[in-house]
Amino acid sequence: MASSTSLVFVAMVLVSLTTTAFGLEWDDIAPSIAEEICKEVECGKGNCKADGSFPLGFTCECDAGWKRTRDQDLEDDLHFLPCVIPNCTLNYGSCQPAPPPVPEKEIPRNLSAFDPCYWAYCGEGTCTKNRTHTHTCQCNPGFFNLLNVSAFPCYSECTLGSDCSRLGIKVANSTSGGDDGNNNNNQATSYLPGKFQWLIISMVSFGLVLWK
Repeated sequence: MASSTSLVFVAMVLVSLTTTAFGLEWDDIAPSIAEEICKEVECGKGNCKADGSFPLGFTCECDAGWKRTRDQDLEDDLHFLPCVIPNCTLNYGSCQPAPPPVPEKEIPRNLSAFDPCYWAYCGEGTCTKNRTHTHTCQCNPGFFNLLNVSAFPCYSECTLGSDCSRLGIKVANSTSGGDDGNNNNNQATSYLPGKFQWLIISMVSFGLVLWK
């Protein structure tokens, strides 16, 4: 699984380089690739939009009231992150400790820039990188993943303000400790094997021919 995901990542980079170097439109490379990519991507409370100008071939466009990161300055740069940060009242203090200030981070000039755990906020939980750009938030005892989805941050029930309900947030009664990475529906960004892998192999071959 790790090798297939790495293949996807390499293919996305190759296609991005190809479209940039030769001025080709996304649909000129592979008319169906946009649809195939977004079939395999989970953007949290947002929608996937395939775009060959981005290194991973897609961007997550957030629904109203949701963000990709707590750092507003980076919100427009980290397009590959899922939309998991709610814009509603969060009551810190007795319910759970307030999050520390967002640390200033230099954008890496290598593949670690696409490591979700370098950017992700897990609340009262620990980020676990499962694959190239897939993560889960493993919650501490007494806390649960927002919306019961392991890619979302960990909160206590009393942390969520009443206005969070307008975002469709329902507080779960049980604590989630994340998953073992086998449930693709609960992952921030996941790619599945099968016919999509053959599509990526074709893209890599095509990209290498043009690159030469």
